[in-house]
Amino acid sequence: MKNKMSKAVIGLLSASMLLAGCGGSAKTAATAEGGFPADSGKVRILYPGEETDAMANFIQNELNPKLKEEIGEEVELVYKGWDQYWEQKDIMLSAGEKIDLYWDGLADLGTFVNKKQCQPLDELLNQYGQDLKKVYPDSQLAGGVVDGVQYGIPSAYAPSSAMFQLVCVRQDLLEDVGMSEIKTAEDLATFAEKVKEAHPELSGPADIVYKPLTRYFQDEPLNWCGAGDEVVYGENSKKVYDYFETETFKKIANFNHEMYEKGIYRDELTTNYNERDSRMQQGTYLWVEASIGKENEIISSVRANAPDAVLKSYLLAPEQDKYIIACGGEVLCMPYSAANPVGAMKFLNWIYSSEENYMFALYGPEGENYTMNGDRIELKDPAFEGYFYEWMFRNKNFQKFTSEVPQEFIDTYEKWDDGAKVSDIIAFHFDNSNVKNEQTAIGEIWNKEIMPVICGYVAYDDVHDKIAQELKDAGMEKYLQEVQSQLDAYQSGK
Repeated sequence: MKNKMSKAVIGLLSASMLLAGCGGSAKTAATAEGGFPADSGKVRILYPGEETDAMANFIQNELNPKLKEEIGEEVELVYKGWDQYWEQKDIMLSAGEKIDLYWDGLADLGTFVNKKQCQPLDELLNQYGQDLKKVYPDSQLAGGVVDGVQYGIPSAYAPSSAMFQLVCVRQDLLEDVGMSEIKTAEDLATFAEKVKEAHPELSGPADIVYKPLTRYFQDEPLNWCGAGDEVVYGENSKKVYDYFETETFKKIANFNHEMYEKGIYRDELTTNYNERDSRMQQGTYLWVEASIGKENEIISSVRANAPDAVLKSYLLAPEQDKYIIACGGEVLCMPYSAANPVGAMKFLNWIYSSEENYMFALYGPEGENYTMNGDRIELKDPAFEGYFYEWMFRNKNFQKFTSEVPQEFIDTYEKWDDGAKVSDIIAFHFDNSNVKNEQTAIGEIWNKEIMPVICGYVAYDDVHDKIAQELKDAGMEKYLQEVQSQLDAYQSGK
């Protein structure tokens, strides 16, 4: 998915100054004096992507005046491009820069806690997040709890089983070459080969989709449970494994190597792996990894370059069980260096206090960029994707679909989690404190040695023994033991 948003907002001042500045209450003054920084009225949000004139105008002339009037706050977005967001986030938070709110992936929350990059939110939620808590059930918020403390807000409250196990394909091209659906890895290969022959001007796959392929080739349901992708958990065996040493990994590596040898995969899939989403949106590529709804998120961008494009997402091995492995894939956090955590929580609470506010934050005033037709949103410009990223704040209590989204998809979406199994590791956050050096070393091997193999760029058999020894020397056994020990403790106390 991915894509994702950052953490926001929110001297001693007299009680009267606090009341005037916040529009506020005695509770605000007491809280400021009792631990939180005084509410400055400005919330700085670290935000992935590039600033646009439209977004700047919306923030300055529409959103901030409304926020100022209703909750006494304004927001300031600190943009970092997708290619540098995570690196810059670490640098800025380590330096104690005054960022009030940031976004990242929920799976790495335990790492953020260990790095002291997120502060406890329990008191902030209780005092300033009452409306937010009404639309996020405790079961969802539990995904942001580490050692009994709420460190993050799992902000994507929507169907989530089999997350990142789907493949979003160009359905128009699939049908153009005489196919109707995708169910297997072999279907993907056939699709790519047929398009390569019929449309040599196109660019082939945008992604090596190793997580959907993991679902297809696995001998038992495997889900990731360590920091990064080095460790997987077997839902049947209840054990953790070195992903590289699984038979599943070998099958994926061999499948992708064959795709590379046939000229279906290009070097860029390995050398520029993280650009897979932007590739797909260029309109000349065939598929990309997806979670449910991906096709609706990116269709406007794809059609800007390929006007007749139709997207559809498929679950490989659809007969297998779907697992809910996390309380949504996104998390919003507030660092200890936040100058205005109160304001940040007030901003988030404002978004979720009403459907009107939710829609305003995402799309602006009704009538300007969109109108409502019953429960459907009608965009005046189909290419308009909204202001704040929808996936960053997605909440099924308020979520709307455009008229272009087939009712068949909505029906499937609303029932997507029906019958899904809850993973043993839901809401598990690994604490890497005892194996930091090992994790760093293993991560370097993953990036430099393993990724070229799983992408098919390097033959598995040619390098397996060498990489296996490197992982052993890096402390993989100790790392696995630590993950297993924490998982066992988590299970016994759940």
